[in-house]
This record gives sequence, structure tokens and C-alpha cells, in this order.
Amino acid sequence: MKTGKSARIVVVGGGVTGLSTAWWLAKRGIDVVVVDKGIVGWEASGRNGGGAAHYYSPLFAEEQKLWPELSDMLGYPTEFRPNRLAIALDEAQYKRAEDVVRIAEQVGKEAQALDLKELREFVPFVGDNAIGGILFKFGGQANPQRTVQAYAWALQDLGGTIMQNTEVRGFEVSGGKVRAVVTESGVFGCDGVVIAAGPQTRSLLAKLGIFIPLAAARVEMIVTAPVPLMRVGGTDGNGLYGRQTLRGNLAYGGGPHEWLNYENEGRTQRLPTTPLTQFIGKRLRQLFPKLEHIRVIRSWAGIVENTPDGTPVLDRLPSLENVVVGTMSSVGFGLSPASGRALSELVVDGTCSFADLSSMRLSRFDGLATDWQTAKGWTPPKRSSTSAMAGAPQ
Repeated sequence: MKTGKSARIVVVGGGVTGLSTAWWLAKRGIDVVVVDKGIVGWEASGRNGGGAAHYYSPLFAEEQKLWPELSDMLGYPTEFRPNRLAIALDEAQYKRAEDVVRIAEQVGKEAQALDLKELREFVPFVGDNAIGGILFKFGGQANPQRTVQAYAWALQDLGGTIMQNTEVRGFEVSGGKVRAVVTESGVFGCDGVVIAAGPQTRSLLAKLGIFIPLAAARVEMIVTAPVPLMRVGGTDGNGLYGRQTLRGNLAYGGGPHEWLNYENEGRTQRLPTTPLTQFIGKRLRQLFPKLEHIRVIRSWAGIVENTPDGTPVLDRLPSLENVVVGTMSSVGFGLSPASGRALSELVVDGTCSFADLSSMRLSRFDGLATDWQTAKGWTPPKRSSTSAMAGAPQ
């Protein structure tokens, strides 16, 4: 085992949360290394709907401030475009969109109700089955693949190091602090550690004697052939989320999670499943009936982690004062500019200067029953040896 390497901060996890954290650290002139078992953005960070409108999060205000500036700040394109639109096919869907409006208005954001005629001016592909929509004059969407690459390049421009295909095997702890991160490529001495490794966050924290309740799930996206550009690229509805690319492709996901025993079943579970892909395709045809002839040209899946209450954990561990954990519970991409800044401040300063993170503390799960995942029904489907890569959505 090689030894003698060091960095002031080691970030474990090369998704958008880890990369953003490392970039914010490097902006402060801090020596930082990102370590990932695969390649950057290989899980959900590069495989999602690209949305950036998390109105319910304590990080919302910072998210909204940073996204319009992010491409210029990083020096590379994220393809961010502002605003989002919700299409309602029935009264229940419209009420859910109105609930978003009420919450957003409480933090000073605006929205505009659209009747069917007005809706078609924004989205000409909707049919007579739509009853209206709401234009959210906040949020937006970006290209996940380009954004991951922008974070990585910007970090390297500032002198940060990215170690891909480098698995973390453990930690060296003494005096209530992690003194080094042990990887398959060597031991990295450090002053602080950020663990933002998606579903692997659970097993990594277990190596430090820390329990975090996380369930891994596969989510899927489909991409269509290009169609004429809509006025608002981020258009959701009918249980789907997604965006239109600058080339015109529709990239959409949604539907039930397929729960995974990820640490045992491994990366094969990234393969898409036909039942969920068909579910997304059916709902997309209902959302845009005038495009029912458009071909689906590809699909992909990514692995996300979920906390029991659906809220991220951003916390500095009280038992290990130089370890910070960031697990985003399926909303990591959109919040990444703000969550990365928050985690960078937690690991260096011990506190976040721009948001109250008390609702995101790990301690809220103290006393949680050990069978919580089974109680919620978040359990992997039983698989035979011949169907282990095919599973059905739960």
C-alpha cells in the first residue's frame, strides 16, 4: 500500500454534490482531493431530469441565486435555462401544482396560471385532455452531463485533484478525528473528510461506527428523437419530470422506484427495466398526445439514495468533528450549487453561513427502528439467478 499522500480535505464521492463541495473548497484556496470508486457523475448525478426548483428546501434561496450564475462561475456551460411549467391533466394534478405556488409565494417567488389556450402557446404538443397549467417564474433546468463535467473541469482548473476508479476501503481514526482515508491507491492524510457518496454513504459511515438510514433505488429516464423547441424547456406533469434538450430531445423520468440491495447486487442494477420504461413512455404520450408518433431513441438508469423522510442529510458528525456527511435523498442535482457550498463551510468553518441546516441533521433519526425500510415497503424484489438484472418496479 502506498502511503505519504495528503490533502487538507478529502471528498469521498464524485457526483455533483461531492464535486461542487470540492470546487467551493478549491475556490477558497484549500487543497482538496475527490475520490470516487468509478468515474465522475456515473450514478444519478449524470442521469436525471436536470431540474433546479427545490422550493421546500432550506437551500432553495441559495439554489435560485446560484444557478443563473453557475456557468460563468465555473467557466464551462451547464446549459441552464430559467423557469419551469407544470401541465395538469385533471383537477388533482392541478391542485398539486397550486400547492407548489402557495409554498413558493411564501419565499417571494411568482407563478402564473395558464388556461388551455395559454398553455398551448408554451407547449403546442398538449392535447384536449389537459385542463391547464402553471408557469413557475423560478427554478429551471440544466444538462446533467455537462454540469458534472463543468464542476470537474472547474475544480481541476483551481488545482483540485480527482481520483477516479479509486475505491475507499477505510479510515484511520485517532483522537476523535479521521486522520487519513485509506483507498486502493494509497493512504491520504487529511485534516477533514466529506462523505458524499450516494448509496455508498451508508457503508462508508458504518466503517466509522455511524448509522445512517438509506435505501438505494434505481430510477430511469427515456429520451425521444428531437421535436420543435418549447418556450419553457422544463415541463413536468402526469407524474413525470424532465426537460427538453437544446437539440430538441425530450428527456423524462418518473414512476415508482425500484428498490435495490445495491451493495450486494452491484452496478448491474443500472440496466433499465422494460416495465418502468413502458410506464414512462405511456405517461409521456398522455402528456404530449400530439407527439405520440415520436420514437424513443435511448434510455438509461441511475442509482439514488433515499432517507426515510425524503429530506437530505447535511451534517457535521458530533462524534468525529472533522467529518461531514452529505446525502441528498434523490434531489442532489438541482441543489448541488448550494449543497456544495454548505458542505464546504461545514467541514472548514463548522457551520453554514447562509442557511439553517437544523432540519437536515442526522440526529433526527435517533431511535429509528432497525426494520424501517421493510416497514415502509422499500425492499428489493426477489430475483432468480436468471432474472437478477431484469427486475420489475415496485
